[in-house]
Amino acid sequence: MSKIAVIKIRTEIKSRQEFRDTLSLLRLYKKNTCAVLDNSKQTIGMVTKVKDYVTWGEINKETFIELLKNRAKLAGNKRLTEEYLKQKTGLTFEKFAEEFFNDKKKLKDIPGIKTFFRLKAPVGGFERGGVKKPYSMNGVLGYRKDNINNLVRKML
Repeated sequence: MSKIAVIKIRTEIKSRQEFRDTLSLLRLYKKNTCAVLDNSKQTIGMVTKVKDYVTWGEINKETFIELLKNRAKLAGNKRLTEEYLKQKTGLTFEKFAEEFFNDKKKLKDIPGIKTFFRLKAPVGGFERGGVKKPYSMNGVLGYRKDNINNLVRKML
């Protein structure tokens, strides 16, 4: 099963409680937070419900490895290192990503890891269309297909 990366772009101030609850279930607590989720019918339904606050697309293995190396955090705001990963799971970043994409491992299989990633604002800013327009209309929000990988790399 493929994986999707969902990034929260806008805050949900003055929005309905159901949108806030859905963003919380997706583990998107703050602006510029990313969650990597299964590309299932239920997940897509939740993401579509909050489409005015997030952008999403299919993440590839290389981008996921960079996300783990640069932005994965453990409890106590400590960075995830390859030594810690090898000690706890016996796998390198590349092997873990391989098993993650083959649905043999989940992020929560790493003890103490936060299952979301805090990103920086994108280098060079967002696209010219603005953060209130859909991606299909040169905006930022909504479904991006494979272009999510470019955005994640800009936000590392």
